[in-house]
Parts: sequence; structure tokens; C-alpha cells
Amino acid sequence: MPDSTVIGLHHEDEHHPELLHHFADAQQQRDSASLGMWVFLATEVMFFGGLFCAYLVYRHWYFPDFAAASKSIDATLGATNTAVLICSSLTVVLAVWAAQTARRTLLIVSLILTMLLGMAFLGIKGIEYREKFVEHHVPGASFSFDKVQVPGHPDQYANPHHAQIFFSLYFVMTGLHALHMIIGLGIFLWLLIMAWKGRFTPEWHTPVEIGGLYWHFVDIVWIYLFPLLYLIDRHP
Repeated sequence: MPDSTVIGLHHEDEHHPELLHHFADAQQQRDSASLGMWVFLATEVMFFGGLFCAYLVYRHWYFPDFAAASKSIDATLGATNTAVLICSSLTVVLAVWAAQTARRTLLIVSLILTMLLGMAFLGIKGIEYREKFVEHHVPGASFSFDKVQVPGHPDQYANPHHAQIFFSLYFVMTGLHALHMIIGLGIFLWLLIMAWKGRFTPEWHTPVEIGGLYWHFVDIVWIYLFPLLYLIDRHP
């Protein structure tokens, strides 16, 4: 005879409002969602990995010019953004824990704080971009990087063409990262609406966990971008 407890669990899963019809139970649905997100993140690693490889190759070829270009970026703004994202990772962890333990108020507050920190990151990045536009460090017809000394070599000036390669990679890499942040904010806005409606329970909170995985990935990408772009040969 089948175990009545197992029958009861399957019966409960089948009537769970969030269980899709093509899954046997809630755990299978959760495992499938997690696997799908990890596969997606693997493709994102390959995507950013190609950019990292291109950057490292050019940095090896034109290190003095890349160092000079890097020194023109405000490392204080970059460090501030790093701290902001680390704090946002904490609020994401709190949001997942709140969803798992049925703390609806904490879940809503954590999601709001995460979004505010994400918007703060984009605001600081906007200030940084504005400085580069004012200084004519945006690749293109108006680009200017003449008579800029190489750090540690007072008699050596950076090659503007090589510096332009650095800024091209800088804008592509940080711009794509910012785009991922904007997408993350959209995801968390949807999670906030769902949390406000009380849709998440200890039995079903998979979207919060999946959204948290995405946000942590975006944070990790920045942890690599910051030293690569901002901290090249800052001191002679």
C-alpha cells in the first residue's frame, strides 16, 4: 500500500496555486528553475569572459597607455560603487531569508533597499560617465588624450590611440554591466509587487532565490571590473 503521507504531499503539491501543470511537484519545479538560471549564468560568464580576455590581451600589449588611461578614472567613485553593491548583496540575502521564513515586511523592505542601492550605483556611474564626456575621453571623433604622462615615467606620454582602446573597453564593459543592473532592477520591481501581494510563502519563494542569484552574479562581475579598470598601476 502506498504511504498515505506521500500521497498527501503530492495531493498538496498538485493543488498549490503556483505549481505549473508540467511539473510533478513543487520541488521539481524549483530544481528546474534553479538549473535554468545556472545555465543562463554560465552563458553570461562566457559572454563577459570574452571581454575580459580581450581586455587582458590589450592591457599586456599597451600596459603604460592603459595605466595612464586608468589613472584618469575616479577610483573613489569606483570604490564607492563597490561598497554599494556589496551592501546590496546583503539586502538580497536578507530578502531570500525573509521569503523562506514568512517575514513579509522584512522581504518588502529588503527588496526596496536592494533597488535603492542599485539605483544609487547607476547614479554614481552616471556621474562618472559625465566626467568622461566633459574630459573628451569618450572614443570617437572628439576623443582627446594628448600630453598625458605615463605613471612613474615623467618623460613618457601615453599613446592616444592605445588609450582610446582602453576607454572603448571601459565603456563597453561597464555599460553592459549597467544594462544588467537595469534588468535586475526590473526583476526586483516585479518581485516587490509579488511580495506586496503576499504571493511568496515558505513553500514557494523560488522567484526570490532566482532573482538573488542573478543579482549576485552582477555583483561578482563588478568585483572583477573594479580592480581591472580602476586600479592599474596607481602608484609608481
